[in-house]
Amino acid sequence: MSHPVIRGSLVALVTPFHPDGSVNFEKLGELIDFHLANKTDALVILGTTGESSTMTHEEDNAVCEFTVKRVAGRIPVICGSGSNDTQTMLEKSLSFERLGADGLLIITPYYNKSNEEGIYQHFVTVADAVNIPCILYNVPGRTGCSISEANVARLAKHPNIIGIKEASGNISYAAKIARYLSEDFVMYSGNDDMIVPLLSLGASGVISVLANVAPLQTHNMVMDFLEGRIEDARRAQLDLLRVTNDLFIEVNPIPVKEAMNLMGMEVGGYRLPLYPMTEAHREVLRASLKDAGFIK
Repeated sequence: MSHPVIRGSLVALVTPFHPDGSVNFEKLGELIDFHLANKTDALVILGTTGESSTMTHEEDNAVCEFTVKRVAGRIPVICGSGSNDTQTMLEKSLSFERLGADGLLIITPYYNKSNEEGIYQHFVTVADAVNIPCILYNVPGRTGCSISEANVARLAKHPNIIGIKEASGNISYAAKIARYLSEDFVMYSGNDDMIVPLLSLGASGVISVLANVAPLQTHNMVMDFLEGRIEDARRAQLDLLRVTNDLFIEVNPIPVKEAMNLMGMEVGGYRLPLYPMTEAHREVLRASLKDAGFIK
């Protein structure tokens, strides 16, 4: 099975909420249109940034269905179907496939610690069952475990696993797994402060939090690098570094939603245990957004 490679900026999209905590589908539609107008190359919904861990399966399905219909095939829609329970991840993956998702983002099991073979089978169970491409998600800072280099080598050979979102922040690990990249298995930076470094190792793009506030700039950074304008990409990485860092001044997605609200996007708040950021951090974020020209 061969799947086309997505290159560029894949936004890790926030899920906007009404004041009562329900999903704001009207605002979600506006955000989708915003990204379509600003060269975002794919939408990654229902991931960490999308707060899917606080949403019901019914809400996940509704967001997937809405997004697929709104995008109408113009760019790929990747749905985060991860779970620490393999059977749940399988059921969610099959559901998103039925609803028209173009691909899946599948995460390592968290809390339920496993051995090497268990982690391998966790991913293969889904990849064997669906007909849409799967992207592995390595984020040990959140899950407490990493996909070993040996498992990356094995999983990269699966015809339905087309890439990995590498968010360990460990450039040595990224270099080791970069040896397994090919036309059929690609890497995406999962850290906005390491886009250019991972592109230099052969990555094809980024699954980006930053792109929620700077979609065109993030797209251009990646494409500048991939098309040989290395100095332009390097400069963009450094110019956006302060904003990038401040989008993680508290746990994601608290700061990025706050930044979007400061920019007038009105994406709403959070679901517990996420909670609004401190006033001191809000002022730091406001200052960096102002310095970068995102707000006045």
